[in-house]
Amino acid sequence: MKTDYKNWVPKGMICGLIAGTGVLGAGLATSIVLTKDASKPVRIAANSILGGATLACAIGAQWSVYAYGQFSYNGKRKLSKQIIEGTAGYVDIPEGGVGLDVGCGSGALTIACAKRNPRARMMGIDRWGKEYASFSKELCERNSKAEGLKNTSFSGGDATHLEFEDETFDAVTSNYVYHNISGVSKQELLIETLRVLKKGGTFAIHDIMSKGRYGDMKAFKEKLMAKGYEEVRLIPTDDGKFMSKTESRRLGLSGSTLLVGRK
Repeated sequence: MKTDYKNWVPKGMICGLIAGTGVLGAGLATSIVLTKDASKPVRIAANSILGGATLACAIGAQWSVYAYGQFSYNGKRKLSKQIIEGTAGYVDIPEGGVGLDVGCGSGALTIACAKRNPRARMMGIDRWGKEYASFSKELCERNSKAEGLKNTSFSGGDATHLEFEDETFDAVTSNYVYHNISGVSKQELLIETLRVLKKGGTFAIHDIMSKGRYGDMKAFKEKLMAKGYEEVRLIPTDDGKFMSKTESRRLGLSGSTLLVGRK
């Protein structure tokens, strides 16, 4: 049995964009033929709209193919694997303790943390929505089994309202999840995750923490320190730690940052 951590860029999106480019391109060619005798304004309007749509779809298809290759666990770059293992490196769980991975997807980060902390347990939760239909609890469990692990568990959950009591876990982690959640403050999501962390527990939360999404994270850091947190650090990961500035811009990951520390 082999692991299958999927790809952060769904194959369905790539196929859809490529097919869309073909359909729109064919439509543009047909429009050029059918409007050759039409008035200039009509001809320009019709062909400009279809031409622009075709170009946009083609650019989207090209980007998705590039991103898929960069993120692939089986590709040359293996950026996803580097990010997962790099984030897991900050998760320390005492013997007999339990860690929580919020938004576990295919189980990659949960499993990486479980492998790093073999005398502890890791729980991964996710809502496994239609946006990533290929991710599921069953996939997580298969991947964990393929890795030979017995210290993982997976269940459904909601990052906006974790169904756990305060200070339940010895560590909490998450990777590229909260920026996808709309209708709630990202800092509120962080507070909700940290709520279930025990005093003295470690946290490592990785996301696109740009000011437009997250607000003033330096002020947030100071807020946590004022509450008595032992350690709080903001570590940029788009400046060479996980990826270069150029690569982060190409992949739409500018502002990627790790929030790590101890409560």
